[in-house]
Formats: sequence, structure tokens, C-alpha cells
Amino acid sequence: MAVKIRLTRLGDKKSPFYRVVVADARVARDGKYIAQLGTYNPLKNPAEIKIDKELALKWLKNGAQPTETTKSILQTVGVLEVKGNSTPKTNNKKKKKD
Repeated sequence: MAVKIRLTRLGDKKSPFYRVVVADARVARDGKYIAQLGTYNPLKNPAEIKIDKELALKWLKNGAQPTETTKSILQTVGVLEVKGNSTPKTNNKKKKKD
């Protein structure tokens, strides 16, 4: 069973609120989850993040894979270490026309 740490969307239209959950990768986005790690509110300035760090570390040690968004949230909170530049380099050179 592939286990992911990901976001589950709550809130009304145009006012999202998310739960950070551990879920089977095959389950729908807002479907059944195994454990709730915390919440994420992107509408606050700065974004409001509440994560149970011990529980998150436990799931990461057990092999749960975070999605890109949850990886950045866990790095912000301090659960994961920031490793260099995570964005891929792009080639901005213009192509010559023949």
C-alpha cells in the first residue's frame, strides 16, 4: 500500500481550507484517510499552518511520501530539512529562427 502525506480540501467555494492527512494513494482527494496531521489555511497572511511534528516524523520514518505541496509545508514548519534549490533549472535561451 502506497501511503502519501497530502492535503484534503475543506471550506466553501473560493475560500479553501486544508487538512494535512496521511492517506492511501489510491483513495480520492477528499476520501477516507488514515491519520490527520494538522491544518493549512492559505488565506491568512502569512499562511496559518498547524502540524503535529511528532506524528509527521513518525509517518515519514514509516515510509509515507509527501506530495510537493505538503513537502514545502513540512519544510516551513521544520519537520523536513530544506535541501538546496528545489526548483528545476530552465533553459531561457531563445531559439534562432532559420
